[in-house]
Amino acid sequence: MRTHYCGLVNAAHLDQTITLCGWAHRRRDHGGVIFIDLRDREGLVQVVCDPDRPAMFQLAETVRNEFVLRIVGKVRRRPDGTTNANMKSGEVEVLCQEIEVLNAAVTPPFQLDDENLSENVRLTHRVIDLRRPRMQKNMMLRYKVAMAFRRFLDANGFIDIETPMLTKSTPEGARDYLVPSRVHDGQFFALPQSPQLFKQLLMVAGFDVTTRSPSVSRDEDLRADRQPEFTQVDIETSFLGEPRSRRSWKT
Repeated sequence: MRTHYCGLVNAAHLDQTITLCGWAHRRRDHGGVIFIDLRDREGLVQVVCDPDRPAMFQLAETVRNEFVLRIVGKVRRRPDGTTNANMKSGEVEVLCQEIEVLNAAVTPPFQLDDENLSENVRLTHRVIDLRRPRMQKNMMLRYKVAMAFRRFLDANGFIDIETPMLTKSTPEGARDYLVPSRVHDGQFFALPQSPQLFKQLLMVAGFDVTTRSPSVSRDEDLRADRQPEFTQVDIETSFLGEPRSRRSWKT
């Protein structure tokens, strides 16, 4: 449906006709010309709607914040003095040729750039909260950290093995979360506090070096650095000696 991400449009795309999909972050009517800041996960781009295309312009007048849009337009350089150094796409704008409302939206409960939000408001409207640039950056950072772990461990011979979530109870430091079995009446599966049982099986079976990033469930009181469900990186090795240098991780 799209050819480019909004936040990645730049001067290299000048005079190209592109297709964008995203959310109307802000709409401004400047006396006959409508500006829409279109947003996706990569950032914003300014879309200009001129009245010389009446059908398109009439539809642009109905757009409000958080409408989901598909826009076809031509990339052009912004007029002198109107560039925005705070945006990746701040040197250019998209002259709208076609606009399609993929989904209308009611007025959002808060502005996405409002930093003075209570946690209750954010969690009540979690979908809107996750659209905020700060939250999207946090999620992207988490992904990049996880990928850095995976790349490093893969380069050093570790095998990523997925282990079951439903297992027998292996009492450790915290209580298990129990899941009733439909097939075996009166019996329960346990969500793993940690996959220790499977780590031991894999080592004894000769897999040598393994890694997993499993979801872990522990029925324990909350702490500052712990919640009921979290992700941990598990690393198990066999026949591992002390590395001769910090760069020598091969087993």
